[in-house]
Amino acid sequence: PSPRSFQSNGASEEALRCEIEELKQKDLALDQEIAQLLSEGYSLEELEKHISLLHEYNEIKDAGQMLLGKLAVIRGVTTKQLYPEYDLELSD
Repeated sequence: PSPRSFQSNGASEEALRCEIEELKQKDLALDQEIAQLLSEGYSLEELEKHISLLHEYNEIKDAGQMLLGKLAVIRGVTTKQLYPEYDLELSD
């Protein structure tokens, strides 16, 4: 059984209420951030495009990291040791 199964109903209900409140606060903060960006002249379409491009970038970066990891294993070195060979910065 999970640890939650040992909680009383009241405790689990309170935890859910807290989680719901946290999500509401995050939703409000995101709405405010979107409103701020819109007031700065960005359009929703532009913001959606940027988000889409960020997702694509992250997927490509993840694939590159995976390839570097496999190459490091084959060569018996760390991934960090490969960065200079491919002119990569550790922050990349």
